[in-house]
Amino acid sequence: MDKLIRVTDLTVKTVKGECLVEPMSFSIGRGQNLTILGETGSGKSLLAQSIMGCLAPELTATGEINIEGEMKCQWGRQLAMLPQEPYRSLDPTMPIGKQIWESLYFVAGENKQIAQQKTQQKLTALGLNQFAQHYPHQISGGMAQRVAFAAAVSGGAYILIADEPTKGLDSHNKHAVIQMLQSISSQGGALLTITHDIDVAQQLGGDIMVMKQGKLLEQGKATQILSRPHSDYAKALIAAAPTRWPAQHKISYSDTNLLTVKELTLAREQHILFRGVNFSLKKGEILGVVGESGVGKSSLGDALCGLLAPKCGQITWHFLPQRHQVLKLYQDPPAAFAPNVPLHILLNDVIKRHQLDSQRIPYLLEQLNLNPDILQRTAENVSGGELQRVAILRALLFQPVLLFADEATSRLDPITQKDTLDLLVEQCRLTHCALILVSHDHDLIQHYCHQVIDLTAFREG
Repeated sequence: MDKLIRVTDLTVKTVKGECLVEPMSFSIGRGQNLTILGETGSGKSLLAQSIMGCLAPELTATGEINIEGEMKCQWGRQLAMLPQEPYRSLDPTMPIGKQIWESLYFVAGENKQIAQQKTQQKLTALGLNQFAQHYPHQISGGMAQRVAFAAAVSGGAYILIADEPTKGLDSHNKHAVIQMLQSISSQGGALLTITHDIDVAQQLGGDIMVMKQGKLLEQGKATQILSRPHSDYAKALIAAAPTRWPAQHKISYSDTNLLTVKELTLAREQHILFRGVNFSLKKGEILGVVGESGVGKSSLGDALCGLLAPKCGQITWHFLPQRHQVLKLYQDPPAAFAPNVPLHILLNDVIKRHQLDSQRIPYLLEQLNLNPDILQRTAENVSGGELQRVAILRALLFQPVLLFADEATSRLDPITQKDTLDLLVEQCRLTHCALILVSHDHDLIQHYCHQVIDLTAFREG
């Protein structure tokens, strides 16, 4: 079978010589797919960036990478990457339909009319035909992921690297993206998927590599690895899925009312997201918010934080918190960090500005399983999961009264996810901070939350 990707002794190191990915070798043939499964920060994304030739300047890759027997490849027409952060791969100044059209016109070489027809076909297939003229910031994270996929493969690429392609998606859209990924290999291409989602790995099938701390622990067929793993880590990772979390007693919370929401209706531009939502929240209470992608979960957080005015209804605070005490943990943490400034400087800036207690940083770093050295790096040079935990650390420094966690652990592997949420819940309990958890994972929501709102039931139409 023809090998579309062949990697031999690929190693990634820092300029100081620290080894981040130990020598690895693998190949992917026509009609095959390989899934790399592992913890946050294990080096999965570095492996993909090495193949694409887009490692950060302070990192170096050695070894041999062949794409169809050549050392170089044609981006877009031969090889494409679906990045972990879809917003970072989309042009913020261009409507999403135009971005797909450009891939068809400039890369695939279609004429203008055919490119327009195919753009509409792709948007319709993705359930996004009514959003063709929307800009990336006007659509949800799940929608942005689907647009990024369409733009990536519209140039004709038949070798695709997908980095955490289903994070932040509801079960329906998650399944739709998995089907899109499977179409790459079923049509004779090659698919390399990076994920910590056991369900995704199982549905994709094919071969699996399990990584931890830059090391390859085991490799084999998906059916074998997922049913009879050999390494202790693979066993723990598979057992840590939220569906297998043991039941626990919900934490207690205060009788003091924090806020009341009555008949809340939210809209973006002229599009009504949901209508007539009611709930109340007490200090220290945990509220779960679920619903389909694009239903308005993130927008609810914007409204509670005073960033989006309600179309109708009221949000009533029973006491007036300081502005920095009502915080949102964003679905895409890179959007909340300056990309080229070391993380320790960014933390010091908010500590000085708001007179926060810097003595809590070592404790929170330890609790969040973060190496203190990570604060010397910039947001661009840490993994998505690591940056998400730094975002949680920064939010906890403010000792908020309300924390809106928008898919706050979607980039974390199941083991780290459970540990991080346990810490977040415990810190909120200690400080009587109300917590709103947004997730597409109903098992996770039921595990922690005192009450749950499904916004799909309030969706317009």
